[in-house]
Amino acid sequence: MSSTPLLQAENLTLRFGGATALSGVSFDVQDRELFAIIGPNGAGKTSTFNCISGVYRPQEGSILLRGEELLGVRPDIIAAKGVARTFQNIELFDNLTVLENLLLGRHLEVAGSWWQAMLWLPRATRAELQARRDVENIIEFLGLTAVRNMPVGILPYGIKKRIELGRALAMDPVLLLLDEPVAGMNAEETEDMARFILDIRDQLRIAMIMVEHDMRLVMDLADRVMVIDFGQRIALGTPAEVQQDPAVIAAYLGGASEDVIDEFDPDHTGIVTT
Repeated sequence: MSSTPLLQAENLTLRFGGATALSGVSFDVQDRELFAIIGPNGAGKTSTFNCISGVYRPQEGSILLRGEELLGVRPDIIAAKGVARTFQNIELFDNLTVLENLLLGRHLEVAGSWWQAMLWLPRATRAELQARRDVENIIEFLGLTAVRNMPVGILPYGIKKRIELGRALAMDPVLLLLDEPVAGMNAEETEDMARFILDIRDQLRIAMIMVEHDMRLVMDLADRVMVIDFGQRIALGTPAEVQQDPAVIAAYLGGASEDVIDEFDPDHTGIVTT
């Protein structure tokens, strides 16, 4: 990994009236890193995502993407700079096919104006054909070939989550924000998604920030983990370091030893795996 962070967040402080959602949160993400953010409900995980993607503007702090400030930049401009996001609640067009949904994610990369596209001029034609080739590659990468022409609305939940991931990849991101990518999935679907996430890091070499409640998945996949509670960072390190941090056990898991075992070692093997 590069010594210069891809993303650098410093002293993020976000307030809503008298409530503080984030208080002085700092972290960085390296190229090709899978960085996880965990914490109890309401800890500030989604607020962090919303600050990075431009939905919220913190009252204090800085967010640099490759040295360029993102605070105050519109969400669409941040997306064009290479920050893509998936959502916990699937946001797809059910009446469109898998291919069409992914092509919508590619629109930021398509050159040419609307009138060139309407007249099917050469520049627009080349851009459209390239977009289709790129999307077909993503469909193959995510194992969606068999359903590429099916309406999204008739497909199983696990496939929809994969399509949501594919649409984000279609934006050609340098940083991918994964908001609970395996929420609601069964064990087989979770295993498949975990494999795709690792392939995105190792084959496509895309950095990711993942918010996820499945602790086994986080500890198995993440390079580093940040734990936040009540809007404050309480731990940051490797999965092994975070699991043994007293602040994490006390704040995130309530300090009860049985809670620790159930969260990180559900099979009660006596071994906390990473």
